[in-house]
Amino acid sequence: MKAILYALLAGAIILSIVSHAKGDDELLIFAVVSEPPKDKSRVAVKASINDSASDTRLLASENIMNNLVWKKLEICHALRVEGTKAADGYKVLTVRVIDASMLPMTLQSIAGDCLIKKAIEIAPLVD
Repeated sequence: MKAILYALLAGAIILSIVSHAKGDDELLIFAVVSEPPKDKSRVAVKASINDSASDTRLLASENIMNNLVWKKLEICHALRVEGTKAADGYKVLTVRVIDASMLPMTLQSIAGDCLIKKAIEIAPLVD
């Protein structure tokens, strides 16, 4: 009986180590869509990882391409993304649209400027 309990405990420990190791390369990325997305598989964003903003691309898999959030993506949208580093950007695993006030300080001014620019360019077209 003790052998079975030890085997179960060892299996649980190994499983937790393996699942923790898999999650090590996942990153939490906050982003603002910086250009109108023409190719939804490669979206240009200003991203903040560890409080440093940079221009990069979010790379969507087929699973993400079918996500309603991704289908409705527009310039200036603020995103919370979980992803992994890829050669030419970040591969998206999960995505959520958030309010710009929930962005890190490094991106809040970028989001604000983007929204003002969008309002100035689009507002005259409404008449």
